[in-house]
Amino acid sequence: VQLQASGGGLVQAGESLRLSCAASGSFVSINGMFWYRQAPGKRREMVAIITSGGSTNYADSVKGRFTISRDNAKNTVYLQMNSLKPEDTAVYYCNAEIVRDSDSGRRSYSYWGQGTLVTVSS
Repeated sequence: VQLQASGGGLVQAGESLRLSCAASGSFVSINGMFWYRQAPGKRREMVAIITSGGSTNYADSVKGRFTISRDNAKNTVYLQMNSLKPEDTAVYYCNAEIVRDSDSGRRSYSYWGQGTLVTVSS
């Protein structure tokens, strides 16, 4: 199972970007899907979450500007980022709780994407 993130880049303050993260491989289903970010010199923080049922939650710093969504048919999670600010500059990581079969039975595993860099200039 792999998560492949894409969509990062360099933008100016006030502009928008859309990140994507697609899951591939052999698995049963995907539960929660998340976006995290890590700015230089800071700890990784959760940005947004979307459950398998479509419920969402956001960090206070991005509420009203970012929107998380998912396409279950494509096993993909998106992060639409509007009104970007320089403080949004970070490496963005996707994470997913993926259910798959293993020697120990069917269980949920946490997988991370490789990270995509978002740079917002002032």
